[in-house]
Amino acid sequence: MTNPIVGENVIIKANVTFGENVTIGNNVIIYEGTQIGQNVIIQDNSVIGKQPTRAKNSILPEVKKLPPAIIGAGCTIGTSSIIYANAIIADEVFIADLATVRERVTVGKRTIIGRGVSVENDCTIGEKCKLETNCYITAYSELGDYVFVAPCVVTTNDNYMARSKERLKHFKGVTIKTGGRIGANATILPGKVIHEDGAIAAASTVTKDVEQAKIVVGSPAKVLRDVPETQLLKNQD
Repeated sequence: MTNPIVGENVIIKANVTFGENVTIGNNVIIYEGTQIGQNVIIQDNSVIGKQPTRAKNSILPEVKKLPPAIIGAGCTIGTSSIIYANAIIADEVFIADLATVRERVTVGKRTIIGRGVSVENDCTIGEKCKLETNCYITAYSELGDYVFVAPCVVTTNDNYMARSKERLKHFKGVTIKTGGRIGANATILPGKVIHEDGAIAAASTVTKDVEQAKIVVGSPAKVLRDVPETQLLKNQD
């Protein structure tokens, strides 16, 4: 363990480990047992390794204490971001200001999580994804590699909108497979699958699965045409 460069009013709890060349801003809190790799920057007012609190009427299972957060080498954690316990952030991930990454979330290498993005609990985010400003990734979602999510996209996981016990049987996030892309302000309904290279036009409402390499548009979204060959992931540099 090496000593990081630490700003003012920083709280570092017991058994936190640091790699070399870690810089910590002002007013940061790092909770017990958190593991931080080398060449990490943690900016002002961030909270790392926070244990979740559970509302009394929450449908989530009660967990007394989760394992620590793990922050990989070369990561940047932006100002006022919150990374919960049991989040695993791979190397060279960039998490922008005001983002939230909840418990039991994994984020793959070199992914960008933009300003104000919320990644809820129990999600898997692949490598080299780009989640842009203020998009919302609902709980129990799975994103493959090279996924693009534009600003203000909303994903959902509850078709029953919190009514009836029947909803618990169908509670499910979204799946966006490798190379899937979602335009600004689109809404994806619970359990829907965007297959490889599927593309959703801005402001669309996705009520059905999106086929591989198809562009869908509208509310409800319908197939417009194939994704152009030049835009397929296999044809990118």
